[in-house]
Amino acid sequence: MTQKQTILGRISQLAKANINSILDRAEDPEKMLDQLVRDYTNSIAEAEEAVAQTIANVRMAEADLKTDEDAAQEWGRKAAAASAKAEEMAAAGDTAGADKWNNLAKVALGRQIGFENDVKTARPAIEQQNATVDQLKSGLTTMKTKLEELKSKRGTLVARARSAEAQTKVQDAMSAIDVMDPTSELSRFEEKIRRDEALVQGRAEAQATRLEDAFDELESSDDDAEIEARLAALKNQG
Repeated sequence: MTQKQTILGRISQLAKANINSILDRAEDPEKMLDQLVRDYTNSIAEAEEAVAQTIANVRMAEADLKTDEDAAQEWGRKAAAASAKAEEMAAAGDTAGADKWNNLAKVALGRQIGFENDVKTARPAIEQQNATVDQLKSGLTTMKTKLEELKSKRGTLVARARSAEAQTKVQDAMSAIDVMDPTSELSRFEEKIRRDEALVQGRAEAQATRLEDAFDELESSDDDAEIEARLAALKNQG
């Protein structure tokens, strides 16, 4: 198998690859994408070189073909000229001269036929090489499209993975400071503040109660004095 055939086979294989199927089977899709990007990039570079070499060979063959076509035409003209000269010699009665130019015409015709055979043999080979170049170019275009698709998928995949990681971190952080969680530090701190506030309120109410009792006692003393005064007044009346 030639290098060109090997490259063509790899191009065909990679161009037909189902990227989504490959990723579905991969344990680590991101690493698989990185590997595929490297494979496609390397294969594209090799394919471009193979296409360049094939095109160079075809262009050289086409140039040789043109040379052979020109040579066939040139020897055809020479054969015609020699034949005409032979006819001229024969008309003049110069048999030897006529034979000489007829022989030269035959030689020219032999050369013409040789170049025409070369052209006939070379043309199908050149057509086949051009068909191969078209295949290589088509496969190369498909591979480049696939490579762009791979790069796009990789970027999307990495972005999604990072987004998921960020969301996980946010959720973990929110769970750590959940005020409804009685075991969290914030909840315990809030409970301590509530107890302190309640204690302050309790002390305030306790102080207010003692103050009210004192006033009640004062008012109770005033009532006793009033009673004594009225009792004295009753006695004086009697």
